[in-house]
Amino acid sequence: MIEGIITRGVGGNYYVDIGDKIIECKARGLFRLKNIKPLVGDRVLVRITEEDEDAGYIEEIKERTSEIKRPNVANAQQLIIIFSIKNPEPSFLLLDKLLIAASLNKLKPVICINKSDLADEKERENILDIFKNTGYKIIFTSKYEPDSLLELKEILKDKVNVFSGPSGVGKSSLMNAIEPGFHLETGEISEKLKRGKHTTRHAEIFKLSFGGYAVDTPGFSSFELEGIDEYSLKNHYPEIVKYDEGCRFLDCLHYKEPGCQIKKAVDEGLISRIRYNNYIRLLEQIKSNKPGSVN
Repeated sequence: MIEGIITRGVGGNYYVDIGDKIIECKARGLFRLKNIKPLVGDRVLVRITEEDEDAGYIEEIKERTSEIKRPNVANAQQLIIIFSIKNPEPSFLLLDKLLIAASLNKLKPVICINKSDLADEKERENILDIFKNTGYKIIFTSKYEPDSLLELKEILKDKVNVFSGPSGVGKSSLMNAIEPGFHLETGEISEKLKRGKHTTRHAEIFKLSFGGYAVDTPGFSSFELEGIDEYSLKNHYPEIVKYDEGCRFLDCLHYKEPGCQIKKAVDEGLISRIRYNNYIRLLEQIKSNKPGSVN
């Protein structure tokens, strides 16, 4: 048998990269009986059919190191979160949700602010200020700035990278710029709505010529904040974890409690007020969705 990685799955057919080529495979019925579904990113053992050397059967799925849902991707290592610096303007609430999704799925997040050629130095500094004391890796990219593409390539090299972000931020254009062989479909920006047309239909993994893989996901990310309650949300904000010692209450939600060190850190400029306000919005959303709560 030959080892490979599933790059695409459509209608029960799985396309497996075995190194020198991609073969079309079916999954053994055994997986269905065990309620196991092969995923894009799965490392598998396949058996080539005698009739067709470009076809085969998936005989074994290797143990997964990670698994994310919507999009369903196995063995991802990094989440590359792409937002444009303008046209459209970034939604920092959605960006925070994706950072939390990375934390939940044990993926290393990289914040990629695209279309940086449209911004001046002050606008870049404003972005960096929002994420001060978080420890997140932040890069500014543009398909018109070759050095920024080299930096992105170095980050992606030899890793399985999930690309995510809303429509219209130039995600497909950026991926085409770092790997021209992708030929991904790009969408125009609606001048009326300043939002992109959805151009990516399903999760698909691409081999990078410089090492590693990239997973393009549906145009507008639909990561859900499942498994988070009002007390665990703060654990997914690194700057809150950094400064929350000293609060009067051990289970302080940093909401309306007196003597809160996080609110003090916000007032002192140690924590971004934008990030804190997003935290409060998500906290209120979680609290309102609790059984028995009144919306």
